Amino acid sequence: MFSSNVHYYLFGPVKRYTKRGLVVQPAMSEWSGEDGKWLDAHFDPVAGLRTFTSCAALADLSGDGDGRLVVADLGGGGGGGASMKLKVYGGTALSSESVLLDLPCGLAAFFMDLHEPRVPAVAVASGPCVYVYKNLRPYFKFTLPGLDVNTLEQDVWQQAREGHIDPPAVKETLESLRKKADVPLSVRSLRFLSLDNEHLEGFVQLHKEQPIKRQTVITCMGTLKKSTAEEDGVSCLLIGTESAHLYVLDPEAFVILAKLALPAPPTMMDATGQYDVEFRITAACRNGNVYILRRDSDKAKYCVELSAHPVGLVRVGKNIVVGTTDQNLQGLTQKGKKLWKVLLPAPICTMAGMDLPARGFQGVLVGLANCEVHLYRDKNLVSTIKTPDTVSAICFGRYGREDGTLVVTMKGGGLMVKILKRTAEFRDRDSAPGPPAAQSVRLDVPKKTKLYVDQTLRERESSTAMHRAFQMDLVRLRLAAAKAYAKALESSLTPVSSRPGRSLKMNAVVQGLGPSFKLTLNVQNTAACRPVLNLAISFLYDQSLYRMRNPFLKIPLLVPGLVYPVQTLVECTSDQGISDIIKVVVLHEEQSTPLLTAHINMPVSEGIN
Repeated sequence: MFSSNVHYYLFGPVKRYTKRGLVVQPAMSEWSGEDGKWLDAHFDPVAGLRTFTSCAALADLSGDGDGRLVVADLGGGGGGGASMKLKVYGGTALSSESVLLDLPCGLAAFFMDLHEPRVPAVAVASGPCVYVYKNLRPYFKFTLPGLDVNTLEQDVWQQAREGHIDPPAVKETLESLRKKADVPLSVRSLRFLSLDNEHLEGFVQLHKEQPIKRQTVITCMGTLKKSTAEEDGVSCLLIGTESAHLYVLDPEAFVILAKLALPAPPTMMDATGQYDVEFRITAACRNGNVYILRRDSDKAKYCVELSAHPVGLVRVGKNIVVGTTDQNLQGLTQKGKKLWKVLLPAPICTMAGMDLPARGFQGVLVGLANCEVHLYRDKNLVSTIKTPDTVSAICFGRYGREDGTLVVTMKGGGLMVKILKRTAEFRDRDSAPGPPAAQSVRLDVPKKTKLYVDQTLRERESSTAMHRAFQMDLVRLRLAAAKAYAKALESSLTPVSSRPGRSLKMNAVVQGLGPSFKLTLNVQNTAACRPVLNLAISFLYDQSLYRMRNPFLKIPLLVPGLVYPVQTLVECTSDQGISDIIKVVVLHEEQSTPLLTAHINMPVSEGIN
């Protein structure tokens, strides 16, 4: 049993016993996490556990706050025979075990009622049955309903029972039915087809009096909250079958509440929401696709085609993370839209979710074939743990008194327990090439309003007329701009002159606060090598507002490339606090039209002396 204030290690040789339990002095481990975020708590290489992630869970089975590890052992390991057992670990020791009647394919711990104390039940799926254990004792057995039997198959066995046809004819008829019939044959007929001719007579005599039954088997199992989202809320059992159906079982009466159809048998699934309110079920099927089902439909609403068959499926918040056989880990939205994709260094063996509500952290634990466990937050690798053997099952949750405990079982039957340090910080290490993380953030697009929808319909209905009106307005705008440009060139209303032989440019600067201003004109000859002669500058202004000392100035010879400043004084004679425009015109003695024109916006005078 783990304490909330003391970490336990079983790697060092020095041990001491206290009132709080066994405390082992820390020692260096060969398989510690390379980033130092995990503490080695326990390692048993000869535990003899043969299980998968779907057959292991962490739950408080006693109601005392101590989490325990519940494992459906597949058997075949050393140290205890080859029988299949339901094993419960508390602390570092095996606390109880029960024999299972059939090979387990799924395990789930769920609350089936509101009775006190709040102790979860354990459901183990084996073959066509679900065995429910309460207080680690057998409580209920649920068997899947039988499937419809092919009527032609029944007729064949009825004739065989009455002696109308011989066993070789029965085999020939069943063989043709297996190729053409829509309803699959029963297990008895399939076994009969696999026999040699000398054993057919004995098989028919042994089974001809027994009724024909066709029974499906369970492929995966999960839980779905009934009406509340609390951690200890009552949950329904969710069962996936080989007949490509999903069954939702009532947790108290164990009757089928809903039957959902899938295009292929599911191999793993995850559910969110509540059955009585709204829920989503994500199922990875044997055909290599992921299907998303909702409450309002008994068939899959969304379908995601993967690049390879899925080997792991974990829900992280509102998104789904799927691992495939081509060593890829990819994130999907609830509607199946692809968010990101990461190539892993080794094939994926198993996957599990990691949720730490106290720290606000959610991630995905991925067990790889290169004896490593990678922890991903979205597409970013935040932690790496090395293991002595290939990982077969991963569980994360409360074990003993520690909330952040990682339990790993390995292919050779070993059991390893690690504890997350309370000071551990997970920082994103985006080692995968590609776009930045900000690109995967969804934009907060506002909802479509009624006005937007009406405008869209109007544009769709009147698209031709609107396009013609737009083109007409565009042509008119271009014509107006061309006319204005031509008029400016003809009347030299621009501060730049491009006439042959007289390429000029001018800009003006006004200095002063008033009432006296200093006006500086910078005139430049932009020609390549030809100077400009016989130029003059004239100022046009409102004589009731301004008075100029030199309203007419002559410009000396302009050498190409040089800037010639021309200065004059302007005096504001009005005390009304208004300003006006002074028009500057550059003239040539041999031409009647100006070379260039500029308008100067004079500032407001600050006062009158």
